[in-house]
Amino acid sequence: MALASSGSLAAAPWRVIVTRPEREARAWAEALQARGVVCEILPLIEIAALPEPSVLVQAWQAVPDHLAVMFVSANAVRFFMATRPMGLEFSGCRAWSTGPGTRAALLAAGWPEGLIDSPDVGAPQFDSEALWALVAEQIQTTVAASFARPSVLIVRGADAAGELAGRDWLAMQLEGAGVQVLQTAAYSRQAPQLTSAQHNLARQAARDGSAWLFSSSEAAQHLLQVCHDLPLSMARALATHPRIAQRLLQSGWGQVDLVPAGVDAQAQSIKSLS
Repeated sequence: MALASSGSLAAAPWRVIVTRPEREARAWAEALQARGVVCEILPLIEIAALPEPSVLVQAWQAVPDHLAVMFVSANAVRFFMATRPMGLEFSGCRAWSTGPGTRAALLAAGWPEGLIDSPDVGAPQFDSEALWALVAEQIQTTVAASFARPSVLIVRGADAAGELAGRDWLAMQLEGAGVQVLQTAAYSRQAPQLTSAQHNLARQAARDGSAWLFSSSEAAQHLLQVCHDLPLSMARALATHPRIAQRLLQSGWGQVDLVPAGVDAQAQSIKSLS
């Protein structure tokens, strides 16, 4: 669904520019290409380990006492699980994820499948709202039956300044339901250092009808930081969430189309643009 258009843009993208962090971008581009979508990757979020991971080791000590640990991404899973103390048991603590990629990372890292809550792979949206719809009743039941206030740990990334990055919507829902919310950063998210070839790709893709695929508004912000002179009014974007789409429009993108978050539905949607 096209949200807005300015000027004369190509009727459909001849390629998609995948902007996720490099590891995820390569996997996602391969999945789209296997479904007939021509892709190139231009990672616009750089993922790095924390300079001092001891805070994660400390956070692990309380995991058996939490109702759940919510992971905002597969990277949150990988970096947090890498610091798990040997022999520490989950003790019934649930793991929450907003999508199948994070769920797959949890399973690969050894979190028991029966303790994972995540929207179904066929869900129309993978976000905090979809997760909340899945766990809200669980929360209400636990709060009503508990003598002590239950707690949930949210594991996410930090920005380049070390501040926790991401939305607080889920945290507010949990606190409103009587849950204590703790948060910790497991990794940092930074703007990338683009090579000359990547700068050239960005300038070309902004003009030739390519579609920039954004699953994070942070990636779009980083693009503006590292490429200051792109003609956004000529550029086309694909957004996996209305919130991201709105921010792209506010930044001056010429055309923004909403596409599903799941790879199968997303590929079908992209091909329907032709």
